[in-house]
Amino acid sequence: MSIGPLDDETVEKYREAGQILRQVLDEAAEMVEPGVTHLEVAEYSEDRIYELADGCAFPTNISVNEEASHASPGRDDDTEFGEDMVCLDCGVHVDGYIADAAVTVDLSGNAELKEAAEEALDAALDAVEPGAQTGAIGAEIEDVIRGYGYTPVLNLSGHGVARWDAHTGPNVPNRGAERGVELEVGDVVAIEPFATTGSGKVTEGSKEEIYSLERDRSVRNRSARKVLDQVKDEYKTLPFASRWIDAPRADIALQRLKQQGVLHGYPVLKEDDGELVSQAEHTIVVTEDGCEILTE
Repeated sequence: MSIGPLDDETVEKYREAGQILRQVLDEAAEMVEPGVTHLEVAEYSEDRIYELADGCAFPTNISVNEEASHASPGRDDDTEFGEDMVCLDCGVHVDGYIADAAVTVDLSGNAELKEAAEEALDAALDAVEPGAQTGAIGAEIEDVIRGYGYTPVLNLSGHGVARWDAHTGPNVPNRGAERGVELEVGDVVAIEPFATTGSGKVTEGSKEEIYSLERDRSVRNRSARKVLDQVKDEYKTLPFASRWIDAPRADIALQRLKQQGVLHGYPVLKEDDGELVSQAEHTIVVTEDGCEILTE
């Protein structure tokens, strides 16, 4: 997303979102240890975001082992961390301006897989400048990850962030591509390498706890209409967790709204071979001499 000639007020909101996100993500990562539940970490991080910022840009993603994205605990989830590879991905918004970042906490004894994603992110950030091609940045990511003997997740990519939109253009691939988008001063982009011990492809699992508003339309069912009103009022077009919906039989209402094309669901994305996945992510703004890392 390009904010064109840099608007100081807009950039300050991105910076504020980024600084809050860094604080919350560091605090949440410290909580990740065996015996702690996924729900405890998710609720802590989300509560902190609402204390410090205008709101979450999306529910806290806690992706474990073969999971890569869209994993967030359900309302009564009592799953505890064990000897896991844990990816924490959080988003903050200030007046709709979004920062998005992720870290990996390794409880599995596979520290090099975590390092591969982190070094790939560093290499990508070093390559960012006005005129840089996103495909060339993807090549930097791929070179580092393959240099470690792992595979980048090929069908996930970094992305632009816009006001009230956590996923927009340009996409930043996790592999080299001959064609891509040329970055411009003012582009706000979340770059997120994923490294895996598997083949590098994710597919949709059966679990789905995250939704967003797809299309506003008239809904006849009373309980579904109540849920839709809450979504529009509190979350607008941003993704939300099913456990955030405070209504009787909320899960049934969410499924009804999804079937009617009102809501979009985000199934958990898993590595095809059931292998481990690590992730690292920063949100940056492209500047005349490179980039400013907003979530550092």
